[in-house]
Amino acid sequence: MTLVDDFSEYVAALDDYNGRLADDYFDHIHSPTGLIARSSPKGPSAPDTSLSSTSLDHGPQVAPQTHFLAGDSSGGNMVHNVAQRWASMSAASPPIRLRLAGAIMIQPFFGGEEQTEAEMVFEKASRIITIVRADHYWREFLPEGATRDHPVVRVCGDGVELAEAFPPAMVVVGGFDLLKDWHARYVETLRRKGKVVRVVECRDAFHGFYAFPELADSGKLIEDMKLFVDEHRSKHSLL
Repeated sequence: MTLVDDFSEYVAALDDYNGRLADDYFDHIHSPTGLIARSSPKGPSAPDTSLSSTSLDHGPQVAPQTHFLAGDSSGGNMVHNVAQRWASMSAASPPIRLRLAGAIMIQPFFGGEEQTEAEMVFEKASRIITIVRADHYWREFLPEGATRDHPVVRVCGDGVELAEAFPPAMVVVGGFDLLKDWHARYVETLRRKGKVVRVVECRDAFHGFYAFPELADSGKLIEDMKLFVDEHRSKHSLL
């Protein structure tokens, strides 16, 4: 049985969650190529692919549109890297035709070589992500010889580059998520570099909790996303 087979019910639940987002609030849900896919060539090319597929790149000169990026787990990793690429290109000429008003990262799949306290304590809190699974995913994704201190994986710390135009961020952290220490370090890095960041803490949440509508935090997350989008959409419209 492959890892993908193990997650058929979970993937269906995620599809349902996207449907709830679209039905309740958002006009459009766009899903670019996933960050980690067994059939994809090795190497961190997904942010570039996503940059193109979401029309963040240069194109026909039409009226700029305001958008938000949102992603969970590996998609949250992609959101950070695409937002950084967009911010780095925002001063280019011709200008990028899309205004990026915010980046929502739901339990983003970040990491590093050393093992954090949360990774040891919450290793068995959720079968959706474990240390063994995380190691497998990074091996499938990273180029041969690369470690988890690769800049696409380790996005926190003094050596991390963040473009001046990096958009306001919302970071969702679960209290029982083995990745939560990496999320805390990432938030600290954003704040230290003067970026706007809102932290949504779900104290009783395991990794992937949002896919289960019976959990109160799942519905609350949609409301938190609405508030973030409304706040930064209105601010962006004044620019």
